Amino acid sequence: MLYLAEVQKQRSGFGLGGGKAELKLLACQRGEHNWSAVPVDDVIPVEEANKFNDGTLVLVELSASKQVQRIQEAARQLVSILQNFSRLQDKFKDKEEEIEQWKASLTFSSQELNRREMEMQAREEQLAQMEDELERLEAQRSEIENTRDEANRLRDEVASSRQEIERAWEQLRGEQQQVAIQQSQVQQGAVVDAQQAQRIQELMNRLGEAVASAQGVREQLNQSFGVVGAQQAILDLHWQQLEQKRANAQQQQEEVDRQHQNIQNRWLEWYQAADALSMARADRARQQSTLSAKEEQLGSMEEQVRAVEKLREQLSRLASDRGPAGTVQQVVDVQALEKMPVDELQRLVKNLQQDLEKVFRFVNDQEEELTLQQETIEELQEKIQAASEYDRMALENEMADELESYQMLNETLVGQRLRLREREDVLSQHQTLLWRRLGTANPQKQDRDMDLGPIIAQLDTQRQQQGNDLQRLEKEIQQLRDVIAQIDGNVNRQNGELEAKRYEIKQLEQNVFNQKGAVAELWGRVKVYQEMLQPMQDNLRGLREKLEGMAGTLDRSVQSSEQQAQVVAQLREVLSGLIDLP
Repeated sequence: MLYLAEVQKQRSGFGLGGGKAELKLLACQRGEHNWSAVPVDDVIPVEEANKFNDGTLVLVELSASKQVQRIQEAARQLVSILQNFSRLQDKFKDKEEEIEQWKASLTFSSQELNRREMEMQAREEQLAQMEDELERLEAQRSEIENTRDEANRLRDEVASSRQEIERAWEQLRGEQQQVAIQQSQVQQGAVVDAQQAQRIQELMNRLGEAVASAQGVREQLNQSFGVVGAQQAILDLHWQQLEQKRANAQQQQEEVDRQHQNIQNRWLEWYQAADALSMARADRARQQSTLSAKEEQLGSMEEQVRAVEKLREQLSRLASDRGPAGTVQQVVDVQALEKMPVDELQRLVKNLQQDLEKVFRFVNDQEEELTLQQETIEELQEKIQAASEYDRMALENEMADELESYQMLNETLVGQRLRLREREDVLSQHQTLLWRRLGTANPQKQDRDMDLGPIIAQLDTQRQQQGNDLQRLEKEIQQLRDVIAQIDGNVNRQNGELEAKRYEIKQLEQNVFNQKGAVAELWGRVKVYQEMLQPMQDNLRGLREKLEGMAGTLDRSVQSSEQQAQVVAQLREVLSGLIDLP
């Protein structure tokens, strides 16, 4: 299991190399991105931790029995964990923005539903008005149906009268034949008796009644024509209203089509402006990304400058603290070493030498890694100078990560270098005392005095170069900030204009939508109106045609009745000479 731990060392009474190293467990990894604190102070002795400084944070992998399987410095992993945490925070922020957008969308949808509900209520009121109009038209249709029934009744009466007239006419023809026979008999001296005269009188009366009945049917037919004409006048008025509604609907339809085309054109302009705004935002995002990378680079460089300053101060203090023999004034209990047996002192010196070799190898490895990171940073700087704008952003981000790692490793090495120098001086004091007690010279004594002046001068040169780089980078950052501020101003202005135009277009769309609904409703009323009027007009037209046919038949019947009346009058004259008719 992987743990985050802190190196703790206990100093011995004889110097730096005799302490025991322990690991204080701080946190335990539960998942890929899940760490939990160790609830109690858990400290385990680990010999491999001697190569780390006191207080160094390390990642240690322990078995179930708390045996160390792997140990390494935690600087890089902690940086990676913090970077992942920062990315997760950015993702959470994006999710929160998406949630806010969804909330705004739901609010808009609720408002839209309320508006649709109000429109439905208005449509229901209009539908109620149309139902009232339909009931009124249904009443008129009922009147037309009644008129048609009356016309059918009159037609039946006319047919009955015509049949009665035809029967009377047939009887009259038979009587005419009898009268002709009787006339021939009168010419021959025959006479008509009283019974025959009465029979002829009844027939002539029946003919007169048939003529009078035809006249009554004519009057009723004229009344039906009057009713049909009144109904046609009402229908003509409705047809005029229908044409007015159709013309109004056509005019409104043309206006809606024109406004719809205008909205389409305005949406096209809006999308073009939105594309331009998106490009401006993308440009702003690129500039912001470049600015963030440069700011991170600036922070790393500032940390690096502070590290160089700290190293220079430490080296300067180290140079000032060195004694005449070139050794650090490290406190060593000389009296205790004088009293210690020689063989035990030899073992202590040997342990100090082994410990120094371990620390030296570790520091040397770290120095090599620092050199490799420096070379990597120089290569990235060359690539950034020759890269395009798009590739430069990724390279600058990578450059910021490398600078941060370089800075952390360099700060770690500052303390480790001093620690190594202290151990060298302590070992030197122990060796000097051992050789003195052995009564021998130091054949392997080397001059460990180090002239720190060139190193300090090199650090001053590096600090000057870093200062120049910082000034250049700060100037570039200020220029980027000015450019971003200008872009922000343009983006805010364009965004405000787009929102205003979008709101205006939405209002126009809403108005056109309402007008479309009104026009569609008007066309529906026109269609329903026409569907109601056309059958009534067809029925009324058929009724008029039937009445006109009946009028023609009645006219012919009346003409026949007039002819019959003339024949009856002639018969009366003929019979008046034969018999005494009342």
